[in-house]
Amino acid sequence: MDERIERGTRAMLERRRAALADGACPVGWKLGFGTPAAFEQLGTERPLVGFLTDRTQLFDGATVAIGDWMKPTLEPEIAVHLARDLGGGASDEDAQAAIGGLSAAIELVDIHPPPSDPESILAGNIFHRHFILGPVDHARTTTEGVTGRLVRDSEEVAQTDDPEAMTGRLVAVVRMAAADLAAGGETLRAGDVIITGSVVPALAVEPGQHVTADLGPLGTVSVALA
Repeated sequence: MDERIERGTRAMLERRRAALADGACPVGWKLGFGTPAAFEQLGTERPLVGFLTDRTQLFDGATVAIGDWMKPTLEPEIAVHLARDLGGGASDEDAQAAIGGLSAAIELVDIHPPPSDPESILAGNIFHRHFILGPVDHARTTTEGVTGRLVRDSEEVAQTDDPEAMTGRLVAVVRMAAADLAAGGETLRAGDVIITGSVVPALAVEPGQHVTADLGPLGTVSVALA
């Protein structure tokens, strides 16, 4: 593993342990900087893995204040819901078998300072601020037929018919997350949720806007920004 990612992952997991010791409840994991452009920018070859707890989870339709953020950004994502544990040596087949359902998701991040070093990005939990999950569809375990559409104030601003084009194949992303966490002494567990990266280019947002992520058969999730 890239030594920068290894050190950053250890720092991220220490931050997670501190949050859990302080009473936060684990929800799962998040992936970021998984696009070819991000790989080139950071000199990496795989997505970075951060963590999710109940302290940053919002309900669908929530209002969140972002006026004091430096660079508020929204990402429509596919959330993977795991039905079984997945270790570091997992194959694509193992990863596929561990997926127990999918749902729509939104992540809100504050990308500041500008991303340049994967170690510091990981140590800061990949700019994470909040996330929203839609209802899980346990019958759907692949992205076949899933589309992505982002609507800001009733205007479509992004669309894709290939939700894996920016993130990579879903099973590969899950498998790589398992490997990186295993290297840091953690394991993906049944019940974990993994938000897998933005399916369209991330959207810069401002107070006063309302944004909906429409993932086709997975449904919609939305947020009001104040």
